[in-house]
Amino acid sequence: MDTLFHMQTLLIIAAGAIATYLTRVGGYVFITRMKRIPPRAEAALNAVPAAVLTTLVAPAAVTGGLDVSLTMAVALLVGLRLSLLPVLAIGWVVVMVLRQFIG
Repeated sequence: MDTLFHMQTLLIIAAGAIATYLTRVGGYVFITRMKRIPPRAEAALNAVPAAVLTTLVAPAAVTGGLDVSLTMAVALLVGLRLSLLPVLAIGWVVVMVLRQFIG
């Protein structure tokens, strides 16, 4: 390996950074120019956090193994009653115990 980065890799990273920046700035400019947000646009914006969470959690639930899937189920149930920090602590303990016994 004679170079640290390949030019193609750097171009892909730069293109991703530019696309992310333009998307964020474009969304801000679009929203600030509106006098009021239409109900359908507001509903779409309200759905973004759930969509992002699903995008982050679903791959781990599918490919993470039995220990990860069971831990996510426990965290979901505990999360219905407790705040974030206890959910993280309980999830960490559950996954460590499952990995010790399941492997």
